[in-house]
Amino acid sequence: MDRVDFMPTVFPHVNGGDMDEAADAYAAAPLLNCLLRELAEPTPDPGVHRLRAGGRMLRVRGTRRPVEPEVYTEGAWHRLTHRELVALAAEALRRSTGAANSELPAEMTDSRDVVAALLRARARTSPPEDPYLRSEQSLIMGHPYHPAPKARGGGPVTGWLPYAPEACARFPLELLAVREDAVVEEGDTTPLDALGQAPPGYRLLPAHPWQLDLTGALPAIRDAFADGRLVRVGRTARPLWPTAAIRTLYAPEDDLFVKFSLDVRITNDIRRLWKHDLLKMRATDAATAAAFAAPRGSAAWLSDRGYRTADFAFEELAVLVRDGLRDHLVPGAGPLLAAALVEGFDGNPLDRLTEPSVWWAAYLRQVVPPVLEAFARHGVVVEAHLQNTLVAVDAAGMPVQALFRDAEGVKLLPGVTREAGWERLVYCLIVNHLAELAALLAERFPGADPWPAVRRELRRHGTDLGLPEIADLLASPTLPGKTNLLLRWTGADGADARYVPLPNPLART
Repeated sequence: MDRVDFMPTVFPHVNGGDMDEAADAYAAAPLLNCLLRELAEPTPDPGVHRLRAGGRMLRVRGTRRPVEPEVYTEGAWHRLTHRELVALAAEALRRSTGAANSELPAEMTDSRDVVAALLRARARTSPPEDPYLRSEQSLIMGHPYHPAPKARGGGPVTGWLPYAPEACARFPLELLAVREDAVVEEGDTTPLDALGQAPPGYRLLPAHPWQLDLTGALPAIRDAFADGRLVRVGRTARPLWPTAAIRTLYAPEDDLFVKFSLDVRITNDIRRLWKHDLLKMRATDAATAAAFAAPRGSAAWLSDRGYRTADFAFEELAVLVRDGLRDHLVPGAGPLLAAALVEGFDGNPLDRLTEPSVWWAAYLRQVVPPVLEAFARHGVVVEAHLQNTLVAVDAAGMPVQALFRDAEGVKLLPGVTREAGWERLVYCLIVNHLAELAALLAERFPGADPWPAVRRELRRHGTDLGLPEIADLLASPTLPGKTNLLLRWTGADGADARYVPLPNPLART
């Protein structure tokens, strides 16, 4: 095999270009990232990796977002189509695990087809004018280390596209009303009552129209419509905007987030509001809100204030109320989704940088301390990955505040062991979050090394908070990388995280 040096590659430009080629590239990158992380090892040849099970050689272009996969066959490199890449991944997984799985290859193909549909839809529409909404709706690729980040359950495009944030969707909620004797709720759900008018003896229950399409024919819901426990009362007067999480919507005029069940597998899980999670969510949220009540700096927690549902369809019709933004933002700051900073969108402050060090130091000051303090002082493990973190910037694009969300992903000590909680924190904050931004900055600014600043920030706050784990983290040769490919292939629960050791750039700094 010849030694080849590769230049960094980017996804194809699709304005007037080949959208199928672009969809292949967007879909291949996260699948390749999973393959290289979980099932392969690098060779001395740049861009060339050996699959551990079977020994096949795989060559890619680019590092942060690998594209143009090739396999070495019969003495030559053969370019892989997306379908062939899926087949190669399935073969490697069968060899590695000894197990078969027909579901995941179908999800990988569905994810690619979803991307193609999204690209075509975006070509026919305009993104939101508001930078925050634009950032939430910008994630065409999605999770960079998941084999099928954009799968939508394999259903027809017409079933999901009207509700897709990546297609710049906005739509009204369906308004149902539940007879008062069938209502189940906990916490503060009063914002829901402002979305419409329920008849006497009923309580308003907004519903995501896609979820109602998916579950409306279930016997429990059908029977409730038939006997009058559940009635339709129209739609919201104004549309809501789906965020990157798909089932969480934002009402800008009301400054309200609402989160729904969605009986579709998105990344690792069927995205229902599960009863066991709802029953413990108020306690989890209260503990997290207390941890953020007086943090260092201006960090904020967007509280999951309460939920409302019907006793005959507890999970299917549940709706959760989340704090809006305005009461939490520092004056003059504009929030942006952290994941969008990495993937890119029109208005990304990183596009204005000419030198990254000051911006990066400010970013770390906002994001790192509150997560460490919540763990050290309150035993709260915030799931501070890119999609759960908002970063507010000033008029110059400088980070001035971090906001965190999603009590469903929070872990509390001693509900989980300190060791397991710390591993989860390191994965979410360092591997899933800071490492992605650091890689982007290093790619954009050749010669820049973002990791000394991360090390300094961790060491400073680890000392202040008395966190012994920080010294171990800075000395460890490895970091935990979640194995989403193997997790999906073996059918493990999404919450049952498994990790492989990754080289730790903090230890080399």
